[in-house]
Amino acid sequence: MNNELIPHVGVITDIRQDTPDVKTFRVNSLQGGKVFEHKPGQCAMLSIPGVGEAMFSITSSPTNEEYMEFSIKKCGCLTDWLHQLDVGQQITIRGPYGNGFPVDTAFLGKDLLFIAGGIGLAPLRSVINYVRHYRDRYGSVDIVYGSRSADDLVDYKEIIDEWMNEDGFNVYLTIDREQQGWDGHVGFVPNYVKELNFDTSKTVVLCGPPIMIKFTLAGLQEQGFSKTQVFTTMELRMKCGIGKCGRCNIGSKYVCKDGPVFRCDELDELPDEY
Repeated sequence: MNNELIPHVGVITDIRQDTPDVKTFRVNSLQGGKVFEHKPGQCAMLSIPGVGEAMFSITSSPTNEEYMEFSIKKCGCLTDWLHQLDVGQQITIRGPYGNGFPVDTAFLGKDLLFIAGGIGLAPLRSVINYVRHYRDRYGSVDIVYGSRSADDLVDYKEIIDEWMNEDGFNVYLTIDREQQGWDGHVGFVPNYVKELNFDTSKTVVLCGPPIMIKFTLAGLQEQGFSKTQVFTTMELRMKCGIGKCGRCNIGSKYVCKDGPVFRCDELDELPDEY
């Protein structure tokens, strides 16, 4: 039985360079297979003993029985160390933490709209691939994904080779500014979502930089979406993962215990600084 407080030793079995500052790490247990089971949207604590630990989204789907994956952006001390690791090296991993997305309840039978910006695609990848695995449980799927440049699109090969060829899937990519060799859409994600003018019956899953979430949510509301239709994730606020350290406490909520997945109307209960 898994204990979320006890670290497991994981072995890095593959490293993929997704963008100039994002690597995707494939991790197995010492015995092979996954370190533990999880739900789409849950997180795990990765650690290099003597260096530090931090919370990251598990980007592989729970339906993948062979391994777990983490897409990690190089942006600090621990992530700098992680980016220096090689295949075959070990890390410690514990979890899973958080409540995950309601894939087996609120999402069932619904047409889904995923909206992501930059590394914000990472937490949504597990949900998207879960939906792909259980395709008959869900309606149509639209994915809007944008980044600063074409080079910063995470999981680009998987998007092109798999998601764009999935029955009932529509994928819309955009980058912030024109770039040589890019013949796709150019513009910020909130504006692109407005342009696409989706049917307001869809259930929305939204993740990205806070400013992107703010303007995208406002645009969706202008188009007639309700906050009760929109879900987002806030794992960047999580520290200990078990509601003890208080770092993610805001108002009456602990992000690690009550989140990191929230329906957007629930966020109205939190203080303005959130």
